[in-house]
Amino acid sequence: MADNTSSVQSPAASSPGSAAVDKSIIVFDIKPWDLETDMQELEKNIRSIETDGLIWGASQLVPVAYGVQKLQISCVIEDDKVGVDFLEEHIMEFENDVQSVDIVSFQKI
Repeated sequence: MADNTSSVQSPAASSPGSAAVDKSIIVFDIKPWDLETDMQELEKNIRSIETDGLIWGASQLVPVAYGVQKLQISCVIEDDKVGVDFLEEHIMEFENDVQSVDIVSFQKI
């Protein structure tokens, strides 16, 4: 009996014309206007931004100064579907809560 396991390929590898999808992981710092900002609500609002090719990841609150905290949140994007400008513009639409958005890291994966 012959062993055929060495010839098994994933469906993506065997389909003609398939190409790897370029992805990036981005970490944002989202700073609120003041101490009064409900950071859990802000995170909920940020995660409500949905589009094809965007997956939100881990988040944490990081102390800034005088009791103010910033939201640090990561996401994975498909480079051909989602751009950084798109994300920054949509995050800044929460203008009553968001003072600024900074990119902490941007890495291709």
